[in-house]
Amino acid sequence: MEVINVRTTARTQMVDITQEVRKAIEKSGVKDGLCFVFVPHTTAGVTINENTDEDVKADIIKTLNDLIPERGDYRHLEGNSDAHIKASLMGSSVILAVEDGRPVLGTWQGVFFCEFDGPRTRKVLVKCLESKASQNSWRT
Repeated sequence: MEVINVRTTARTQMVDITQEVRKAIEKSGVKDGLCFVFVPHTTAGVTINENTDEDVKADIIKTLNDLIPERGDYRHLEGNSDAHIKASLMGSSVILAVEDGRPVLGTWQGVFFCEFDGPRTRKVLVKCLESKASQNSWRT
């Protein structure tokens, strides 16, 4: 298992970790199989989305902040209930197909670490598994 360390600089931030995930897949030696990307934090998540237009990240963050404001009628006393809710909505893991030693992603897709209670230094865990029957092509 590979560990990607992510240092965030804002309370809410999306960090493109696609290249780090590619490196972890390459280091694993898996040619055809699956890659699990997992965030072991309750106030952060991971997602796959467009990685060419910065406005997409800004729109996602703005919409999440509009829907789930930092200050609300929350019962959790630590002051980060919004971060827990946003992380739950975004999810703590993604699974990528791996073909020819590369993640199978659409033309505009990237993998993003989603910070909702930063700035912090966080971990992303990456585990790759080789397929025993790699006869089908998943590449789009």
